[in-house]
Amino acid sequence: MAKVLLGFMGSGKTTIARKLDPDFVDMDVLLEDQLGMPIARFFEEKGEAAFRQVESDILADLLKTDQVVSTGGGVVVSSRNRDLLKQNPDNIYLNADFETLYQRISADKDNQRPLFLKNSKEELLAIFKERQAWYEEVASKVIDVSKLSPEEIIEELR
Repeated sequence: MAKVLLGFMGSGKTTIARKLDPDFVDMDVLLEDQLGMPIARFFEEKGEAAFRQVESDILADLLKTDQVVSTGGGVVVSSRNRDLLKQNPDNIYLNADFETLYQRISADKDNQRPLFLKNSKEELLAIFKERQAWYEEVASKVIDVSKLSPEEIIEELR
């Protein structure tokens, strides 16, 4: 069974996955390798429906493994993905309040996220609120990471 990390951008999914297992799978990297282009460009050229189909296929395969998986923040947008995730017993939602996430995303100059660049703060808040319910729907464990260091999060997971 895969250990799946879920959460909005800036919640620390990749950081925590890397600390849990250096051989973790970053779904966004896997997707870009399979798509042969950046996710943002695929979205523009082929649309969200085509992207979500590829994403679902990759997720289904990953859930059959014993790997630690860092998902993209939008993995829960697809009802098919949520159905797949509900069958996995180890989904960890790294939850944080919106202001904390917004500050982290704003400060991260190395990873400029297209969703962040294209939307106002108010639009991002609406996306966050919509996804929050979906993360909770599929999570087997919820950790509030707003005030925790990566080391404290790892400690809580162990």
